[in-house]
Amino acid sequence: MNIWVAGARPRTLPAAIVPVAVGTACAVDKVPGGLIWWRAVAAMVVALALQVATNYSNDYSDGVRGTDAEDKRVGPVRLVGQGLASPGSVKRAAILSFAVAGLVGTALALAVGPELFVVGALAIAAGWFYTGGPRPYGYAGFGELFVFVFFGVVATAGSTYVQTGAVDGLGLAASVPVGLLATALLVVNNLRDIPGDTAVGKTTLAVRLGERRTRWLYTACMALPFVCVPFVAGLSGRLVAAVALPAILLASRPVTKVLAGAKGADLIPVLAATGQVQLVFGTLFTIGLAIVL
Repeated sequence: MNIWVAGARPRTLPAAIVPVAVGTACAVDKVPGGLIWWRAVAAMVVALALQVATNYSNDYSDGVRGTDAEDKRVGPVRLVGQGLASPGSVKRAAILSFAVAGLVGTALALAVGPELFVVGALAIAAGWFYTGGPRPYGYAGFGELFVFVFFGVVATAGSTYVQTGAVDGLGLAASVPVGLLATALLVVNNLRDIPGDTAVGKTTLAVRLGERRTRWLYTACMALPFVCVPFVAGLSGRLVAAVALPAILLASRPVTKVLAGAKGADLIPVLAATGQVQLVFGTLFTIGLAIVL
C-alpha cells in the first residue's frame, strides 16, 4: 500500500462517511424539490478531508514530539515516527487536506450561511490541536469528546443543516448513535496504545481510565447505538430505520474480543471490525431514515 494512503488511515474513514450519509437522509423529506445533491457531496468531501487532515496532523505532531518513536507502540503506519516521510512533508499533507476542507466548506458556507465559516474554523482547529500545539487536548484525555462532537453531532446534524438551513431534532437524535460508533474507533485505538502512551506521557482517556474501564467504555460505545435506534425511529416516524439493528450481530465479535482481554497487535483487527460495524450500521440506518412511508 502507498505510504500516503496508509498514513491517511483508511480504516478510520467510515467515521467521516457515515455521519454525512445519515444526516443527509434525515433531510430527505424536508427540502422542497428534493435533496440538493451537490451540497451532500460537498459535505462528504469536507468530512473526509477533515478526517484525513486530522490523521496526518496526528502523525506529524506525535512524530516530532517523539511519541511515535517508542518501540512499544503498535498499529497503523506512522509516517514520521517510522521515518517513512519527513515531518515537513507530512505537515504539508495535513495543511493541504485542511485546505481542501476549507475550500469546499467555503462553497457550502456561501450557499447556506456564514455560520458555517465558524463551524468549519472550529473543526479545523480541533483537528490540528488534537495532538498539535503546546497543549494538545488529545494528550489530556479529551480526544473522545472531540470525536463525538465533530464526527457525531456536528457532521450528522450539520449535513442535515446544509440541506434545510435549520437545526433539526431528527438530525441531532441520529447524531448520537453515529457519534458513539465513531468514538468507539478512537477508544479501541487508545486501548491498544495504552502501554506506549503511558511510556511517553501521553495521557489519553484510556490511560486515565485504565484497561478494564476502557474495555467497558468501548462496549458501551458499541452497544448504546442499538439502544438509540428505536428512539430515533419513533421520533422520526420512520420505523424502517430499525433495519440498522441487525448490525449488532457484527458488533458482537469485536466486543467479545475486547472483553476477553485482547491487547496490542490483537486489537488491530478489532479496529478494522469496528469500522466495518460503523459502515454497515450507517448504511442500513441511512437507508431506513431515507424511506419515508
